[in-house]
Amino acid sequence: MTRPRRSFFAYASAMLGVLSLLAVLCFHFPELLTSKEFRAVYSEQFARHLLLAGLVAAFILGTLAILRDRNKRIATIGVGAATLAVLLGGTNVQFDAIGKTPYSLGLDWFVISLFFSALVFVPLERYLGQRQVSPLRPGWRTDVAYFFMSHVLVQFILILVTASTSTIAGLAAFPALKNLIQSLPVWAQFLIAVFMADLAQAVLHRAYHNVPWLWRFHAVHHSSREMDWLAGSRIHFVEIVLTRSAVLLPLLVLGFSASAVNAYVILVGLQAVLAHANLGIRFGWLEYLVVLPRYHHWHHARHEDYLDVNYAIHLPLVDMLMGTFKLPRDRGQWPREYGVMKLESVPRGILRQHLMPFQGGRKFDDYVN
Repeated sequence: MTRPRRSFFAYASAMLGVLSLLAVLCFHFPELLTSKEFRAVYSEQFARHLLLAGLVAAFILGTLAILRDRNKRIATIGVGAATLAVLLGGTNVQFDAIGKTPYSLGLDWFVISLFFSALVFVPLERYLGQRQVSPLRPGWRTDVAYFFMSHVLVQFILILVTASTSTIAGLAAFPALKNLIQSLPVWAQFLIAVFMADLAQAVLHRAYHNVPWLWRFHAVHHSSREMDWLAGSRIHFVEIVLTRSAVLLPLLVLGFSASAVNAYVILVGLQAVLAHANLGIRFGWLEYLVVLPRYHHWHHARHEDYLDVNYAIHLPLVDMLMGTFKLPRDRGQWPREYGVMKLESVPRGILRQHLMPFQGGRKFDDYVN
């Protein structure tokens, strides 16, 4: 029996409806649900306009899907969530000055980031993709859950990372070197920061692949069977903390300015999505200068010849220095298959995958495929 095609309108409506409902909750509880750091990036007016656009689109797309008799249950979720968002106040929710709380969730960061990432990369991968892969490919729900976890828990992750790196940085202060770094212009600090952080990350990344107990955490990231903009979100929470600590430590020890560090953080976010994206664009010589999709895709290849190569996230130069740089001579060649070599070693689902590293390398019946 042929499986009915999924309706883009229905799923887009569901996503926009749910995101709109979450946005309304952010307006009701800004102290608890929004990140102080991210609130500084956008205005209240921008958020209200974006919410209005999401609500209108959710209603229109959901209604069209229902009228076309395509994925009506999914479309109903979108229309229902948007209706509930309107009943809870919609764009008219008012709030007083946002107070301070010890902790808050980055729900606003999740909503805005998912909306714009999907808006940009879904069409790009549809028309410029190396492989014809549906945005609703197997495992997409798991990756959305990881996307949610990493964005909503962003402040808690930053607290853990800042605590670990600041303690070590305080013990390893080098005043003369810090003064020298801080005397450089911001653009020069940024370039040095990218190289230093990428080198630290690449060393740890290689350890993830070669130290068995670390690999169990990193195997979660490599368990994606398809590569797209969302696949890069699949990272175990322990790995997030370890990697962010290793990357931020050199920057804190060497005293880089806040502007240089912030610019680096922006680069990390952009390049992490781009490197995993399903984009078959030929970048030519740029592939030897900057880490781009084909370069990182070969790192994820389910191929014995590429198990210990291409660890850099930003600069192939780092892999060249480490002796781990490798690309096929044919610039049009891409991996045929992605994922871990032993598929049965990683189960499906975010909860089981988070428990997996602590289960001694057991085999699972319901594994990624």
